Amino acid sequence: GDVSPPPSTVVGHTKTLAKVTFNPSVVEQTRIARNGILGDFIIRYDVNRELSVGDVQILNGYFVHYFAPTDLPPLPKNVVFVLDSSASMVGTKLKQTKEALFTILQDLRPEDHFNIIGFSNRIKVWQQDRLVPVTPNNIRDAKKYIHNMSPTGGTNINSALQTGAKLLNDYIAQNDIDARTVSLIIFLTDGRPTVGETQSSKILSNTKDAIRDKFCLFTIGIGNDVDQKLLERMALENCGMTRHFQEDEDAASHLKGFYDEIGTPLLSDIRVDYPEDNVEQVTQNFFPNYFNGSEIIIAGKLINRTSDSLHVEVTASNSKKYILLKTDVAIDLPSRNDIRGVPGLEDGKGDKNYIERAWSYLTIRELLNSRLKSDDNQEKDHLMEKAKSMALAYNFVTPFTVLKMREAGLHSERPQEEFISPSTDGIGEKLQSLQGHKAPPGMRKKNNPCIDKKSSDGDPHFVIDFPSSKFSICFNIDGEPGDILRLVSDHKESGVTVNGQLIGAPAPHKGHKKHRTYFSTITILSNKPERSYLEITPKRIILDDGERLLLACDRSAVVRSSSLEVSVSANSNVTVTIRDTISFVILIHRYKKPARYQRDHLGFYISNSKGLSSDSHGLLGQFLNHEVKLLQESLNPSHQQVGQNQTQASKPNPTNTLKVKGRLVPVVWKQRRIYNGQQEVDCWFAKNNADKLIDGSYKDYLASHPFDTGTSFGTMNSP
Repeated sequence: GDVSPPPSTVVGHTKTLAKVTFNPSVVEQTRIARNGILGDFIIRYDVNRELSVGDVQILNGYFVHYFAPTDLPPLPKNVVFVLDSSASMVGTKLKQTKEALFTILQDLRPEDHFNIIGFSNRIKVWQQDRLVPVTPNNIRDAKKYIHNMSPTGGTNINSALQTGAKLLNDYIAQNDIDARTVSLIIFLTDGRPTVGETQSSKILSNTKDAIRDKFCLFTIGIGNDVDQKLLERMALENCGMTRHFQEDEDAASHLKGFYDEIGTPLLSDIRVDYPEDNVEQVTQNFFPNYFNGSEIIIAGKLINRTSDSLHVEVTASNSKKYILLKTDVAIDLPSRNDIRGVPGLEDGKGDKNYIERAWSYLTIRELLNSRLKSDDNQEKDHLMEKAKSMALAYNFVTPFTVLKMREAGLHSERPQEEFISPSTDGIGEKLQSLQGHKAPPGMRKKNNPCIDKKSSDGDPHFVIDFPSSKFSICFNIDGEPGDILRLVSDHKESGVTVNGQLIGAPAPHKGHKKHRTYFSTITILSNKPERSYLEITPKRIILDDGERLLLACDRSAVVRSSSLEVSVSANSNVTVTIRDTISFVILIHRYKKPARYQRDHLGFYISNSKGLSSDSHGLLGQFLNHEVKLLQESLNPSHQQVGQNQTQASKPNPTNTLKVKGRLVPVVWKQRRIYNGQQEVDCWFAKNNADKLIDGSYKDYLASHPFDTGTSFGTMNSP
């Protein structure tokens, strides 16, 4: 409800011009919203509009024409919804699609006509060979049809579009539909063509031949598996638009928002003309449709600088009549677009001829679209070079240009990889870690791990430090790929559970193990004060505390709520802090060119366990509140406790023993590297999957699924 602009926003304006500048500091960004710099900066504006040719602005030999009429009656629509119901749509994607369609159907007007096609490897048409009018009964039956759609089979994009185009073409021909209606197909999929015609070029040509410029095609892609280039080109070649939504986004609201953009056509066949001897290099000036809430923008260069006016004609049709609008725009109006002396508008030479920049922006966009539609490699190269040259001249970022930024003024520290060591943090916390071997010889260690960081991890290696005893213990878990290990289990008390899922890889040549395993996913669950969870992989983090948020591991970010903080150091580590009393650090290991036995994986550390209860369990959690004694075995059966000054002398002895909860555990002396090989730890190693060291056997720590929150040792349940 707050309509005031966010901090640091400066709005400067005249009667005919406005400039918005947004330049928040790091502190201001964190105050704006929970997502901080991940948030979108949205500008909502309008102009004084009436049924006229619109607003034409002219400056220094360039013009820009804005056409956005309002208060027109909507045009009737003939719409066919073509919806993917293949097996890959199972779950959230199909559910959200159905929810959006229920709302969209409710928004159809009485003068509209519609039909629905569901497709997988089979094509299912709701109403055969016709479009039906919008009536309460038809809307009810359409909702039932959508509700009963179930995901199955492959993806036959070509046949689905051919069926939709034929349905719409036949309806237009049989019902003598005139130009004062708008016909369109709305096509939605989450995948690539897998059934029938699968060659993109053939699908494109077949679709264009079927539509024959009689109506427009609007395409929507969901998720990462969709062929977005195919969808974008299909829309461009058939006068439509395309949208792409991530699978983890709120697809229902995005779909509804996209429909709202095209759901109210006000005009069709809009053409804007200027005298040919007065202008050149004019951008697109014919538009099949104009939708309520949108805006048509045309720009160009003036040839005849001596003329004192520019003649403009706009022709279009709406539901009741054809429209022809004419006017002459005065050219010599320097004061009208003068930005001198206006706060926020007079900085920067490039902004003063903003009309030339508008023309260059539209021209670059059209060049890129033309390149996308072209099948001629020579033509594509020419269009790319032309767009790149113009982008460099006018400082626009495109797929062929990059933006280099220089720091000025306030400098923020570069994110550093930071870990808490028991010997230096002054708190006496145990540091429980799960990590791998040191980097192979010849590899550089890096203080700031990056995406091509290299390290060699074997099966999960646990290192547990006992500061009061001044020694560490370590052990391996030889799990199976797919196993989910419970690392921390304190669901009843603190409400926290941590599970790690293993992924397999072949063992190195001449190795003694049949395979290697790594942690591919770490899941952190907390149910106090409210339920939330984190699912972390080497590439992305899903945070769900009632609002689902997706973070990339290659971008630094900080997300805070009342009881949870997630801090991402790009390509390095993720720190999770719960209620300021529990902290976990997850190291990110990714390989640029992995060996056959290497996999991208994670390392897990407990850096603060104050908030975990004394009843904590799990492969790591059971050692948080229990001490372990080191015994030295003599020649006689009796054992004596080793003093701290005797520990060093006992290192070479292979028969040393640990005493854990009354159990005697034989151990050997080893050295391990943690923190991606940056720190060396001397430890006592327990063999045989930590036999006798841990309560029970490692199989007792297997969770049934990533969200399993076993409430006590040996039991499992779901939250």
